[in-house]
Amino acid sequence: MSVKIGRNDPCWCKSGKKYKACHQAFDEKIARIRDAGHIVPDHELIKNAEQIAGIKESAKINIAVLDYVAENIKAGMSTEEINTLVHEKTLSMGGYPAPLNYQGFPKSVCVSVNDQVCHGIPSEDEILQDGDIVNVDVSTILNGYFSDSSRMFCIGDVSPEKKKLVEVARECLDVGLKEVKPWGFLGDMGQAIHDYAYSHGYTVVREIGGHGVGLEFHEDPWVSYNSRKGTEMLMVPGMMFTIEPMINMGRVEIYVDDENDWTVYTEDGKPSAQWEVQVLVTEDGYEIISY
Repeated sequence: MSVKIGRNDPCWCKSGKKYKACHQAFDEKIARIRDAGHIVPDHELIKNAEQIAGIKESAKINIAVLDYVAENIKAGMSTEEINTLVHEKTLSMGGYPAPLNYQGFPKSVCVSVNDQVCHGIPSEDEILQDGDIVNVDVSTILNGYFSDSSRMFCIGDVSPEKKKLVEVARECLDVGLKEVKPWGFLGDMGQAIHDYAYSHGYTVVREIGGHGVGLEFHEDPWVSYNSRKGTEMLMVPGMMFTIEPMINMGRVEIYVDDENDWTVYTEDGKPSAQWEVQVLVTEDGYEIISY
């Protein structure tokens, strides 16, 4: 795992307790699972109480910003107007939009419409139309702590086919959350989501997945939704990551916009839907941090 710690040394989690009374048994269990051939988390991926508290404060802003978008989003609005809403609301609450200038991303939020799978760049020229489905992906930094979640919005009179896609994408989260348990594997959740989506005739994007989050915008582990039960990283209390499967109505193939090198589209032009939650693994299950 990390540097050898004596039984009577302070625990690495900064709880103030001796290692033997805190995480020694925890680390020994992880070591046994690692020795059996599984992928396990390093200490750096396990948030302590102070860090979790800070991340939750960041998430309060993230949730409030998405609520604000929900109150204001409508047909006739440009995606740039959504960017302005997110930017100004985030700053007004003391946070900072994590996407802005992240690896060159030019805006404060990702807004992805219809066949845009993710990383849609807000524009004054892109106007929301009656019948559109829209993903708004908000991420916030507060005092160095990161939160991240997204929601789908149906604009006006949306077709039954698109509505069903949005609903099943949301149900995929619920199915996946049931598999988030300490000492299970990320693959347990990944396969549950994959199988549920495919049972409805949809596909799950393979190249883009969830990620660890909290102390950085994107941390390990990478979270696949095309994985198999009993595989991928071990889930342990204190781990935090996003669940955000991208569900395509049509084929699974995607491509990246050649001009902006960010926006991802479905290859066949059919719509895609995605909801995202930020999840903490707890001693007896999970806690949703941002939604």
